[in-house]
Amino acid sequence: MGTPEGISLKLARRIALAAQGFGGSRPAAVNAGHLRRSIDRLSLHQIDSVNVLVRAHYLPAFSRLGGYDRKLLDSAAWGRKSKRTMFEYWAHEASLLPLDLHPLLRWRMAAAERGEIGWKSLRAFAGDRREEADAVLDRIRAEGSLAASDFEHGKGQGGWWGWGDTKATLEWLFWAGLITTATRRASFERIYDLPERVIPPAILALPTPDPADAKRALVERSARAHGIATATDLRDYFRLDPASARTAVAELVEQNVLIPVAVEGWRQPAFRHRDASMPRWSRGQALLAPFDPLVWERDRTERLFGFRYRIEIYVPADKRVHGYYVLPFLLDDRLVGRVDLKADRQNSRLLVRQVTWEPGAPPDAAERLDAELRLMAAWLGLETVDQ
Repeated sequence: MGTPEGISLKLARRIALAAQGFGGSRPAAVNAGHLRRSIDRLSLHQIDSVNVLVRAHYLPAFSRLGGYDRKLLDSAAWGRKSKRTMFEYWAHEASLLPLDLHPLLRWRMAAAERGEIGWKSLRAFAGDRREEADAVLDRIRAEGSLAASDFEHGKGQGGWWGWGDTKATLEWLFWAGLITTATRRASFERIYDLPERVIPPAILALPTPDPADAKRALVERSARAHGIATATDLRDYFRLDPASARTAVAELVEQNVLIPVAVEGWRQPAFRHRDASMPRWSRGQALLAPFDPLVWERDRTERLFGFRYRIEIYVPADKRVHGYYVLPFLLDDRLVGRVDLKADRQNSRLLVRQVTWEPGAPPDAAERLDAELRLMAAWLGLETVDQ
């Protein structure tokens, strides 16, 4: 193997931004095609329950496309079977994924059904408690779509993670791919049903690849979404095990799909996808969700942008530095600030609770942030921005 191609840090940033759908102009009006192409580019939107601003899975499309009708995403994720283009499953974390990734994750579903992966507290349903799981599955099969709250003592009393036995059973069935999300209630509670009643038949009929082939395909999707990345970055995107990811990376290098590179300032070897764009500039601005794939891997964010980012939701209020729900602010090819936001829906206000600028933020950063905040407020149906 020859000397890896040298890549400057500035070029690496532009490659990563282009791969993630940043750097170009936003469409004047967003349609379903724009949204589908954006989701295909990223391969997933992470789901999170926090709704202080807007639920996290809506934000990546806004960051890249600007104001769009959130009903487009709702329809793609939880709409009629014939119109659906996404499904829910565990990928990076709980995620919305394009339907063509379903065959590539069946190995994970099968491993969960065997009790080999998934939360340890749920693995008993693959063995000693399988009869309980089958009883819940039989009820869904007979009655149709059901949520945990439709079962007696379904959700438990301890908040989001205070699961009752039925909720735990449902989560194991979901991990195992024996049920999937039919839709979500207004409270965002997941409603489950059998895959054959939710996922289009053409997708379920696709052949199931060998697990090694599926993992290699997932690493390749990860590489496309990253543009340029270390092996750890590539593994993390779909939370693959290190050994499988190493094998997949080596095979993709041998196939010339991944090009070994040395990025300025990076200690680890890196890889560029052979189809990655290498733009000379990157323009635009965006507010990024804490769970946006551009920044969710915090070490990568620091390597690419020199931006140390930690979410402070779980930090006591008096110990927070930047705020509760802080969105990094992307300006051209830099992360230049942090913005703590809250949607005051009752009073129709977008509350800007704190803005923290990075050293050397450009003179027009505040003006461009103001424009982005006004765009976000309009997208969320809020009348004013209160700073």
